[in-house]
Amino acid sequence: LAKHPEIKALMKPDYNLIWVVVLMVLAQLTAFYLVKDLDWKWVVFWAYVFGSCISHSMTLAIHEISHNSAFGNSKAMWNRWFGIFANLPLGLPYSISFKRYHMDHHRYLGGDGIDVDIPTNFEGWFFCTRFRKFIWIVLQPFFYAIRPLCINPKPITRLEIINLLAQLTFDVAIYYLWGGKSIFYMLAGSVLGLGLHPISGHFIAEHYMFLKGHETYSYYGPLNLLTFNVGYHNEHHDFPNIPGKSLPLVKKIAAEYYDSLPQYNSWIKVLYDFVMDDTISPYSRMKRQLKGEVKQD
Repeated sequence: LAKHPEIKALMKPDYNLIWVVVLMVLAQLTAFYLVKDLDWKWVVFWAYVFGSCISHSMTLAIHEISHNSAFGNSKAMWNRWFGIFANLPLGLPYSISFKRYHMDHHRYLGGDGIDVDIPTNFEGWFFCTRFRKFIWIVLQPFFYAIRPLCINPKPITRLEIINLLAQLTFDVAIYYLWGGKSIFYMLAGSVLGLGLHPISGHFIAEHYMFLKGHETYSYYGPLNLLTFNVGYHNEHHDFPNIPGKSLPLVKKIAAEYYDSLPQYNSWIKVLYDFVMDDTISPYSRMKRQLKGEVKQD
């Protein structure tokens, strides 16, 4: 910032995010209606080909909203309510809890017992062969859901209960209106999109140490168009209050800081390399012991 103070001008809400999220919710509602009378094989097909992409993209919209990118820091609660709305087509309550744990990830990156993005000791010990690492990728949604309860459980808040009740009400309404195939499409899209899916390469690309000494990596490929530029991950951790839309500008302005860093051009290759490289496993993360006072949401 001392060298490039113009970056401060990018620290503002991205109001376009609001309309993009609304359109994504409407797209999924339309899909719920269209699949209700299809054969099961086509429900599964569209859940993977279309629903999974929208669902994973929506989780990254929720990531943006967790940083108050939709309405700004001055309207933090507006962002929380909007996150609950964005959560609806995913089928499972997620937004409020993600916000609480994700802020810890930024404050205490790699912090043992705090950063729940770090796999558990069991994951590192068990998923150590090529086949088991493949299964671990397939089951990533399960591990991301259960890991906080194992590593750093937090008391349930009022907003999390509201998130749960809103989601249950929405799910029951979809079942009542359009039946089980729409519910299956919704839930299958979320699970498939966060598991064995090209976009899911970002989970591993962001912080797994393929090169010793580098714990955060960026990806500058085309899938950023579907993921709110989450691939610009070094830039995001440097400036978490800058919306994803503006992160390419950060890289352009401060190119001397980012161009020389190791980077990825394919999330699919990241998944392949993770499985096939016997030196890489869920243990391949930087873990640090935190000192001093720890403040969590």
